[in-house]
Amino acid sequence: MASAPEAVSGRFQSILIIDLGSQYTQLIARRIRELNVHSEVVDNKLTAAEVKRRGNVIGLILSGGPNSAHKYGSPQIDKKLLALEIPILGICYGLQLLGSMHGGRLEAAKRSEFGRTELWVDNQDDSVLFRGLNPNLICWMSHGDALVTAPRGARITAHTDATKVAAFEYPKKNMYAVQFHPEVSHTPWGIDLLRNFVMGVCQATGDWTMGNFIEQSIESIREQVGEDGEVICAVSGGVDSLCTAAIIDRAIGHRLHPIFVDHGFLRMDEGDKVVEAWKGHFKSRLVRVRAGKRFLDELKGVTDPERKRKIIGREFIKVFEEESRKVRGAKYLAQGTLYPDVIESSGIGMHAHVIKSHHNVGGLPKRMKLALVEPLRDLFKDEVRRLGIELELPRPMVYRQPFPGPGLAIRIIGEVTAERLKILRQADRIVRDEIEMAEMERPWQYFAVLPAIKSVGVMGDKRTYGYPLVVRAVSSEDAMTADWSKIPYKNLEKIASRVIGEVPGINRVCMDITSKPPGTIEWE
Repeated sequence: MASAPEAVSGRFQSILIIDLGSQYTQLIARRIRELNVHSEVVDNKLTAAEVKRRGNVIGLILSGGPNSAHKYGSPQIDKKLLALEIPILGICYGLQLLGSMHGGRLEAAKRSEFGRTELWVDNQDDSVLFRGLNPNLICWMSHGDALVTAPRGARITAHTDATKVAAFEYPKKNMYAVQFHPEVSHTPWGIDLLRNFVMGVCQATGDWTMGNFIEQSIESIREQVGEDGEVICAVSGGVDSLCTAAIIDRAIGHRLHPIFVDHGFLRMDEGDKVVEAWKGHFKSRLVRVRAGKRFLDELKGVTDPERKRKIIGREFIKVFEEESRKVRGAKYLAQGTLYPDVIESSGIGMHAHVIKSHHNVGGLPKRMKLALVEPLRDLFKDEVRRLGIELELPRPMVYRQPFPGPGLAIRIIGEVTAERLKILRQADRIVRDEIEMAEMERPWQYFAVLPAIKSVGVMGDKRTYGYPLVVRAVSSEDAMTADWSKIPYKNLEKIASRVIGEVPGINRVCMDITSKPPGTIEWE
């Protein structure tokens, strides 16, 4: 069996983000990639020898963090990294660490800075980071310690009312640092400062494009599976699985065996749309397994959301395995693993509590003994969507709003039945149609929830006893936080009128106006 080739990311220029505990570490990486430069989050145990071995590293960025750089046990870096002829940018804690390692004096700040802060640029003519920027700027600060003297030989390039050394540059040592966070949206010109570092100091060529990524991925897949390798791929209709399949399809054509396990919990006509999209864009033949009754039987009497997820995940694996056995000689399994999944599985920067199980139906068992093919493992979600457009996939599929793996089964609060699925499908279609026609900015996610309870109502002078429907619509960038979307009253009225008039079994429509936190986007 062929071994996995060198990661696609290893063939591009790369900026390494050394994680020192910041909640914004992944955001730094995403901002660098917006400049068409590959970036990667690494542990602070990274050694200079490892950087040399990579051969493609053109810059290092030290992230922020909640610790005090002068206290025992705080995160450190390999001192030999400073001797490499590679530019280094320190952000927040990174500035404090670089400054103290080079003889600067670090103290508890007399006045901490948190939030929006006015920043003044000093020596702008000699500054690389602040070149071309307004010398009076607003930035986002979050620190309790401060560097009160810069390293000998370095020049201070910015200050605030409370912080004398808000930025310094030391070109002779390829060292640059800022106390604020240029990666967050609250520092609106931050991307320009990062551009000055990445393109100006690191001399990046901007070779991280989706066109180049596709070419390198196809080459990498062919190297891995060889001339006769057969690859199995689970297809859900989501952009991750479609892009995974599309790249592999381009690489090996009919040796890709896509399997679409239709568990019966998709939205109205969604299964048919997946099949139609496949026919028009792929060489390989999609196998659709209609398993709706099987999944419904397994969920009979189940109301606990965690049990629902586990049952659906377990049954999905069983169905997929049964279908996979029909593919003779298959030695590879394709998965739509994304870069955030890689970061989380490595444990880098992960200190969060588990709120609930992930919505996806879960990983496939190791007993399948198939080598993994993961063409998207170097990409963030927004990059996957750009990839989908580059691959000329249908835009509605590429920009499909997030949809949980267990589907409508966790949007029915209570037992899942055929009747409730039919009601929710019809109502959800109306909710989505009306929101898409509303004169407003499109919410990030919008859908219907059906609680398995009933309330009294009156329709046509008769008493009714029907289900309530909950409309959920939120605005978000990354699903970490979300605001409920203010849908115009006239559109809400239209939704309620249509749902109650067109969907038998519903006699009440409600709007969920809870943001995240304290709520979550999904109800289960």
